[in-house]
Amino acid sequence: MNGQAHFSLRGRNPDVLTCIANLSNDEVFTPPALANGMLDKIELAWAEAHDGASIWADPTLTFLDPFTKSGVFLREIVTRLTNGLADEIPDLTERVDHILTRQVYGIGITRLTSLLARRSIYCSKFANGTHSIAKSFTTQDGNIWFERTEHTWLNGRCHFCGASESGYDRGGDLETHAYAFIHTDDTRARIAELFGGKMQFDVIIGNPPYQLGSDGGTRDVPIYQHFVEQAKRLEPRFLAMVIPSRWMASGLGLSEFRQRMLGDRRIRDLVDYPAANDVFPNVEVKAGVCYFLWDAAHEGNCNVTTVRGAEVVGPISRNLGEYDVFVRDARAVLILHKVLDSGEPPINTILARDKEFGWTSNFDGFHATRRSGDLPLYYIRKMKRDVGYIARKSVTKSARLINTWKVLVPQAFNGGDALPHQIVGKPLIAPSPSVCTQSFLFFNVRSAKEAQSVQSYYATRFFRFLVSLRKITQHATHSTYTWVPMQTWDRTWTDKALYAKYGITPKEQTFIESQVRAMSIDDATDE
Repeated sequence: MNGQAHFSLRGRNPDVLTCIANLSNDEVFTPPALANGMLDKIELAWAEAHDGASIWADPTLTFLDPFTKSGVFLREIVTRLTNGLADEIPDLTERVDHILTRQVYGIGITRLTSLLARRSIYCSKFANGTHSIAKSFTTQDGNIWFERTEHTWLNGRCHFCGASESGYDRGGDLETHAYAFIHTDDTRARIAELFGGKMQFDVIIGNPPYQLGSDGGTRDVPIYQHFVEQAKRLEPRFLAMVIPSRWMASGLGLSEFRQRMLGDRRIRDLVDYPAANDVFPNVEVKAGVCYFLWDAAHEGNCNVTTVRGAEVVGPISRNLGEYDVFVRDARAVLILHKVLDSGEPPINTILARDKEFGWTSNFDGFHATRRSGDLPLYYIRKMKRDVGYIARKSVTKSARLINTWKVLVPQAFNGGDALPHQIVGKPLIAPSPSVCTQSFLFFNVRSAKEAQSVQSYYATRFFRFLVSLRKITQHATHSTYTWVPMQTWDRTWTDKALYAKYGITPKEQTFIESQVRAMSIDDATDE
């Protein structure tokens, strides 16, 4: 062996791992630049704790990617260790063999990705193959393990990951997507079983699968939180993972995970990408992605960096647990402080709950022609607003709200990642009496004048900016409006008046207007 090019694909131009296409939703390959940015964070943290020493110059440290796909993390680690250990182990062949057999480990998420990872690390899909640059392995897998794992079904769902039995119990010809790392009650015992002995990893790093389809594909169940929790149980010195950012304020079944993350003072760095395309071109991850560095020796605030295109804000020292959700942009925090310091009650005290009248968005138990005594029923179908009619006696839930005036607001609004953003869909005033389906939430007031005042408030940038701090996906629930203060409903509200009331500085006004675009309420048919 006469050079690094023999055991690394980085000599190719372009890097082959920047060119391969993603295989599926759970096999989104990590760009090498992102992997190296995460490794740079680890390198800096190690040096700060070890008087400037290089983590890559220690031949005793071990590294694990427990959900390897392309092998990019392990490949970059091998490259850095090969350079860093040159003085410790001068012979290149011996050095590379030591690194591959004693320092780097991976768990493939599918058979195909395990072969790809071995090709990236060993230059051979078989660790003991003729062309492998590792010389001491006696097995084909080496330290990149993969075996088919089955789900453990309990009452129609997997005990470990929550996958639907009807969707994932599909025979031996297809991948189970039962990931070995999280399908166990004893993580340490499982790791010992995979790698043939007691293992204590110094660094765990990677990009886990994000979600599984469930219930016939009607919703997706997040699973990345299970990988984070399992990795922490192994008690590494450092843990770094790429995960969707929606955990910060939303996500199905993520409330407990969010509180644990926000309260974990060992999270040293958090790098947030509100637009996932800035990391994964041509891949949609709603609410963006982030990566974090968890340092077992750290106890304190987190360095938060927000990256959107060419704009980089931070790092800024933040207390992740300041609120029940995470305010992604530090520039918004001072504005929020001013609003909350007013001590006013939140506007969601007059906001209806989800399915206030009991009808889901696909409810069709109404008719198109009005009959005597009918109520207008507002709904959204195929992105279009419409009105049907239903008998008053058919309203069996929240009948007390029938005779209120309502400012209807769409429960869901996407609009993409570009800034400035509209944040929420346009409002619509529904006179008394009226009802609606789950497609709308609504503010209930006593008169047309009050409804018009609420509508004017909703349309301000100020209002929608405060909503945006808690709205991380397309859905705006009752709690999304928690930080919007109540007003008096006796006037037309404007941003100018609200900025003056809460002491919003010109610089803060400019920031708000860079995030939230103007809204016209003249035509409320455009979602």
